[in-house]
Amino acid sequence: MTDTEFEAIRYTADVVVLTPDGSVLLIERGWPPHEGAWALPGGHLDEGEKSRTAAARELLEETGVPVDPEQLRAIGTWDQPGRDPRGRYSTDAYLALVPAGTPVKAGTDARRARWWPVSGLPQLAFDHAGIIAAALGEI
Repeated sequence: MTDTEFEAIRYTADVVVLTPDGSVLLIERGWPPHEGAWALPGGHLDEGEKSRTAAARELLEETGVPVDPEQLRAIGTWDQPGRDPRGRYSTDAYLALVPAGTPVKAGTDARRARWWPVSGLPQLAFDHAGIIAAALGEI
């Protein structure tokens, strides 16, 4: 890369949704990369949108679970080069606590949405296992 070239960085937000009984909400991705893999709900920010607002919007769109953006707890930012095969991505991750038995319904980009026991998670897309581990350290 020369001094006049800039690396495009895409900005996303993800949500770790946990229940008191030890379940985490995951979606099955319906598109590449990692099509068919399980991942956290989340996605790209819209123009002018705050990451916290995007996280709540994406959660609702992909799983049907509504949360107040102001109730999301920031976990951190994941921006390591190579974390996404599409290019450079930076994601702000948030934690949401919801009641056990909260109903979910896959929407938009998700093939399926379901609760998984934290002790028995499937292999996850991207670096989402690390994001979940960080969230568990917050509670």
